[in-house]
Amino acid sequence: MHVEKCRACLGKDLHPFLDLGETALANSYRLPDDTTPEAKFPLRAMICRSCGLVQIDEEVPPEVLFKHYLYVSATSDLVHQHAAFLARHFAGELPLAKGDLVLEAASNDGTVLKAFQKYGVRAVGIEPAENIADQARIDGIDTFCEFFNEKTARTIYKEHGPAKLILARHVLAHVADLHGFVQGLEIVLDDDGVAVVECPHLLPFHDKLEYDTIYHEHLCYYSLTVLGKLFEQFGLELIDVKEVSIHGGSIVVSAQREGGPRRPSLAVSVMKERERRAGLTDPNTWDLFAQRVVLNREALRREVEQIRSRGLRMAGYGAPAKGMTLLAYSGLGPTEIPYLVDKSPYKQGRLTPGHQIPIVGPERLARDKPDVVLLLAWNFAEEIFRQQADYLRRGGRFLLPLPAPQHYAELRAAA
Repeated sequence: MHVEKCRACLGKDLHPFLDLGETALANSYRLPDDTTPEAKFPLRAMICRSCGLVQIDEEVPPEVLFKHYLYVSATSDLVHQHAAFLARHFAGELPLAKGDLVLEAASNDGTVLKAFQKYGVRAVGIEPAENIADQARIDGIDTFCEFFNEKTARTIYKEHGPAKLILARHVLAHVADLHGFVQGLEIVLDDDGVAVVECPHLLPFHDKLEYDTIYHEHLCYYSLTVLGKLFEQFGLELIDVKEVSIHGGSIVVSAQREGGPRRPSLAVSVMKERERRAGLTDPNTWDLFAQRVVLNREALRREVEQIRSRGLRMAGYGAPAKGMTLLAYSGLGPTEIPYLVDKSPYKQGRLTPGHQIPIVGPERLARDKPDVVLLLAWNFAEEIFRQQADYLRRGGRFLLPLPAPQHYAELRAAA
C-alpha cells in the first residue's frame, strides 16, 4: 500500500529522496525447494516537511511481515550484554521493586526480559511472531502473541495492572499505527512509571550512511526531536536520552506522563540541538544523503570486481535484513558472493530473499578459507572479529561496506 501522509503528524507534505528499487521482503528467507513466486515491493525513502520524520512510502501488511519471523535475540552475545546493562541500569534508577511489572513490546524470544527477571520483577512480553512467542513461553516468559496497541494495552492493564517500566526496543520503526502504539504506552503506564523506547538514531544513520537499514519492516527512522513531538500528542514527555552503540548507533529514550515526578535531563535539549545543527529535518540534507548512497554503491561494486579480478574467493558474513537491502541495491548475488554464513540456526539451510544466496553455518569459513568476507552484519563487527580470530590470523580479510568500502586489516592499521 502506497503511503500518502506522514505516520507521525498525518501531514501530506512529503519529500521523496531515495529510491532503492523493488526488493523482496528482507526477512523472507526461503527453503531451496520453494518454487512459489517471490513478491517484491518498491523501497523508497521520504521525509515529512512538516515534522521531519524520515519514513518509507510503502506499507506491507504486518501479518505478512511478522507472523513467522527468523530473527531471534539470543543468537547475539552483544544483545545479551546490552540486556544485562538495561536491567542493571533501570532496576537501580527507577528503582524497581520485587513484584513490579516490567512490560516489553516486541519482546522477541524474551532475552531482555530474562535479564530483568533476575531482579524479582513480573516480566511480561508482547510478541506478534507465533514461532518466537512460543519459544519465549517455553523459556518461562509470560508472552502475549499480539501486536502492541491500545487494545492490547487495555487487556494487559486488566490482567496485570499498570507497568512500572515499559520497554519498546527496536520496535517503533516497525509500527505503522504510531498513534495507537504510543496511546497504548500511555494506557498501561503507571503514574510514576517510565516508558523506554530504544531505536536506531537518525544522526549516525545519516553520518555513517546506514542506508542498508532501510527495508520494508523499518517504516520510520527517528530523531529525538520527532519522538518528542509524537509523544507530546499523547500526554507523554521525554525525560532522558542515552546513546548506545548497538545496531549502528541507537538512542535509549525515557518518557513519563506529562508533569510526572522526574525532571527532564539536560541530555534531551543537548541532543535536540545536535540534531538541529545536522539539519536532520531539512529535505536538502537527505537529497545529499541519497547522492552519497549512489557513490557508495559504485565504490562497493568496483571493490568486489577488483577482488574477483585478482582471482580471490569471496563469501559473506551474516544474513541480517540490512544485508538484503545492500545486496539488492548493489546488484550482488551468488556469482559474486557464493554463500553467507550466519550463527542463526533458523536461517541456515535457507536462501536469501531476492538473490537466492545459500546461508550456512560459520564453520564453513574455517573449512573453505575464503580470501575476503563481505561483512553484512557490520553492527556486530567487533563480536564477529573476536569469533573469527583464527580466520583473521590465517590471513583472511573482512570487507566492511559502509560508510565506504574498507578492509578490516586497513582499519586495524589506522587504529
